[in-house]
This record gives sequence, structure tokens and C-alpha cells, in this order.
Amino acid sequence: MAHRVDNQLGLAEALVHPGIGQNQQLERIAQAVDWAGIERILARLRSGERGAPPYPGLLMFKALLLQQWYQLSDPGLEQALWDRLSFRRFLGLRLEDPTPDHSTLWRFREALKDSGVDQALFDELQRQLDSRGLLIKHGSLIDATLVQAQASAPPPGRAQASSDPDAAWARKGPQARFGYKAHVAVDERSQLIRRALLTAANVNETQAAEQLICGDEAGVYADAAYDTHARRGRLRERGVFDGIMHRPNKHHPRLGARQRAHNRAVGRIRSRVETVFGIWKRHYGYVRVRYFGLARNFTQLRLLAMATNLKRLLVLCP
Repeated sequence: MAHRVDNQLGLAEALVHPGIGQNQQLERIAQAVDWAGIERILARLRSGERGAPPYPGLLMFKALLLQQWYQLSDPGLEQALWDRLSFRRFLGLRLEDPTPDHSTLWRFREALKDSGVDQALFDELQRQLDSRGLLIKHGSLIDATLVQAQASAPPPGRAQASSDPDAAWARKGPQARFGYKAHVAVDERSQLIRRALLTAANVNETQAAEQLICGDEAGVYADAAYDTHARRGRLRERGVFDGIMHRPNKHHPRLGARQRAHNRAVGRIRSRVETVFGIWKRHYGYVRVRYFGLARNFTQLRLLAMATNLKRLLVLCP
């Protein structure tokens, strides 16, 4: 297919007013990212059993970012690529160029999952954000949120759904929910997502905590679900500020005045991570996962985290 790599206009575009189809946010993102670095990673998909993709990898990756920002299904994205000029411009398509259909989009996302390139793309964007001084590393805010499964919840007495055995039950307060748990580490100052992890809903937050601690932050802030003596000891050994809230236990059923003061101070800081979850649920529709199975939904979470960081980049670099 003909893929535009420069500013040359196609015949149809030459007849269109230049203001039609402009989207300032997409244009700013297009200018803010070193796409050549992304393209080098996507080139890995050209080797192996799947062979060369029918569309350039960078075009397909940008399409999946649009899917996150606009809450589109694969068929919905296919249709939008045909009729939204701003989308075509973001992808580098002329008006006369064909666009990927929903099955091509699905296969590309599967290739990201199977190859591990989705994590490599996330790491590359992290490197670019860090090189611009946007990851302040003063502290990491870690937390998790429940996300409903795409599969219907199994009937009472059954722990798993036959259509999605990776999903599980979890209880939050008096309500039981069936699905997954998205764990994140967010940079305290910039609000950029530094780590993202998906597990079954019944995995306790403290089990995922060590994978969320980046190792270069000055402090770690978290609620009482992450409170363990071993974790506090490891932070102390590395000289990292312990911003984990205290919780009562059988030996100390009541917190002391110092612990309560610590919790109040930490709570005001660590609660900022909820902003990310709020954005995901209100603006990206992330109240339910899109797919069946942990691996596919983990790839979506990485794409969602990258899309969120790119939108945040516009705020940090106005």
C-alpha cells in the first residue's frame, strides 16, 4: 500500500481545505514523539512466522492508540479510519489510501502480545519521557483498581467462567466483583504511569507491589494494603522514603499517634493515584476489560497506559 512518510499531498487532499480534519491534540502528539524509535521496535514484528504485516507497523500502532483515546472496538476503529480525516492524518494516510480492517487490527494486536513488543514499546516511551526530564522520580504512587471481566460472572459456587478462566472473584467492601485487577505505579510529580500490571482480581495488592517499585524513586507511597515489615525493611535498606500507610494488626489493634499522623500525611499524597483510575474509567471506559484472557487484556492495559501518558505529555509540555 502507499504509506505517506512526508508532507506530500495526494490528489484528493489537494482539493480539501487545509483546516478540514485538523485535530490539534493529535497533531501535537505526532510532533512530540520520536516515532523513529518506536518504528525500530515495531520492525521486530517483520521477522518470524507471521511474516511482513500488510500495513506498516507504525501505522498500526498509532491506530491502536486512537482506539484507546476514542473507546473504539475493532470494527468501530475500521469505520473511523475511513471517515475521520484527522485519524488518517495522524496515521499518515492519504485520502485515497486503503485502511486496515478489523481483522487486520486484531491480528496486529495479537502479534504485539505474542512477541512481547507491547512491553518494549512501553519501555521505549518511558525512555523518551525520561530523556525529556518528565519523570521526576521524587516518589512512586502504587495502587490497584478492579476491572470487570468481559465474560459473564459465573453462577454462585463457581470460581471461574468457562469463557475466561483467567478472571476471578474479588470482594471490595460488601460487594463481590468478577474480573481483573490493574496495578500501577504513577510518578508523584508528573502523574505519568511508570509501571502497569494486570492480574486476576483475587491477587492481593501486596503480591504485585515489588513489580511496581521502580528502584530509582526517592519514595514509595501506598495505602495500608501494602503494609508489610519486609517491604518497609527493603525500602529502608535502599534509603527510600517509606510512604506506606500503617494498618492495625492483632499485636497492635490500635495505631499510635505517630502512625495516625503518618497515615494522614501519606494519604494526601498517595490518593493522587486515584486520578489515573478516574481518567481510565470516565474518559477511556475502562470499567470492563475488552477481551477474554489475561494476556490479551494485559496488552490492552499497556496500550492504555501509553495512550494515557501521551495525553499527559500535552499537559506537561504545553
